[in-house]
Amino acid sequence: MSAGSSPARAWLATALEDLEVGQELAESGRHAHACFFSHQAAEKAVKAVHYARGARLVFGHGIRELIERLESGELAELLPVAQDLDLYYVPTRYPNGLVSGTPMDAFGAAQARRALTLAKAVVDGARGIILGGAGPSPAP
Repeated sequence: MSAGSSPARAWLATALEDLEVGQELAESGRHAHACFFSHQAAEKAVKAVHYARGARLVFGHGIRELIERLESGELAELLPVAQDLDLYYVPTRYPNGLVSGTPMDAFGAAQARRALTLAKAVVDGARGIILGGAGPSPAP
């Protein structure tokens, strides 16, 4: 997809790239990083919807909160997915976000697969809204 001149399309294109990078990281065994990029993909996808609806600036990193701030109620069925993905924002990057150990110790392949599945649901939902077609996938 070409980002074109639309901020919404640019944010969506970046979300899709983050999702792809997350998949590559998971395949290479970098599971904590795959979880973080999953969060990033979903966050950017929801921000793309805000821009598609005319927002000029969109602040925040909480995916659940970003969905709740969509006045149209779009993506609301993905709130449980967003809440799960929000758990990957800090502890996947910082050892002080964990009880002990490092993110690399704390996150494994199953978590990376789940994070990527959740992120794909959000990205697909945003893509459907911005580009037309199907809406969000059912919550995994």
